[in-house]
Amino acid sequence: MTILRRTFLYLSAGAAALPFSTRLAKTQAYPTRPVRIVVGFPAGGNTDIAARIVAQWLSERFGQQFIVENRPGAAANIATEAVVHSSADGYTLLATSSTNTINAALYKDLKFNFLNDIVMVAGIARSPLVLEVHPSLPARTVPEFIAQVKANPGKINLASFGTGTVSHVTGELFKIAAGINMVHVPYRGSAPMVTDLLGGHVTAAFDNLPASIEYIRAGGLRALAVTTKSRSEALPDIPTMDEYLPGFEISAWAGIGAPKNTPPAIVDTLNREINLGLADPVIKERLANLGAAPFISTPAELANFVMEQTEERARIVQAAKIKPE
Repeated sequence: MTILRRTFLYLSAGAAALPFSTRLAKTQAYPTRPVRIVVGFPAGGNTDIAARIVAQWLSERFGQQFIVENRPGAAANIATEAVVHSSADGYTLLATSSTNTINAALYKDLKFNFLNDIVMVAGIARSPLVLEVHPSLPARTVPEFIAQVKANPGKINLASFGTGTVSHVTGELFKIAAGINMVHVPYRGSAPMVTDLLGGHVTAAFDNLPASIEYIRAGGLRALAVTTKSRSEALPDIPTMDEYLPGFEISAWAGIGAPKNTPPAIVDTLNREINLGLADPVIKERLANLGAAPFISTPAELANFVMEQTEERARIVQAAKIKPE
């Protein structure tokens, strides 16, 4: 079984279920040709799923294809740099995520400044991360998991979907809060990480809930806790990490960005259409089923949010002494 099969079947079914939205006038100035949405992770992960949901909506609305292009590697820095150096004409967009707000503090030799070189267009979704383990692990609660790690030093590893990603940062925070030591096993995205977790090649991981929820529901993975203050409506029986480690809270988000100097009219058009999609009942239900919520914002609101997240993540990277691997 491949991790992508369920994801793409789900996305295909979702596409068929989307309402036939009224297309915009064909005389509009933008877009007049296909638009790329570059994703810095492999297909099947949280950012990829969010980008595909938006791409389906925008393709129908504009009557032009919005094509998702996966360019994984270097914690999304490869994709981000490619978009930064693209023409600022609205035809190359970036699927932004929590990871982008971490990289500035982690990588000192980046050839771009995310806050300055990418203009925020629109949010897509926000979701918790989930601590999940292979079902062969006896632990069924966070305290049991912590106790088992302490009793088996060096034998239980903690995977992430990339060094410096929100998955990695969340794992480092957990180790500090729980007073445990686990070997970090980084992957090039959520999809390959979960594939190995399902196969028992790694023991535990923090993943974005939308990318893992179907495997949790099917029993392929066991969820121990979500990382938001409130329990997830999609998995109401799974406790929050805060219930065991008071004050522990971190969430993931996905959005759309564009190269700086992209015409404001294009940014505003995309923002309006994406927000209309996020308000659509079918898309809202799809996000809810994945354990995510619509992230509706203006470009200015999203820019402020990203700046705040960048400052907060820098403090976490410094406190946890996270280094590139």
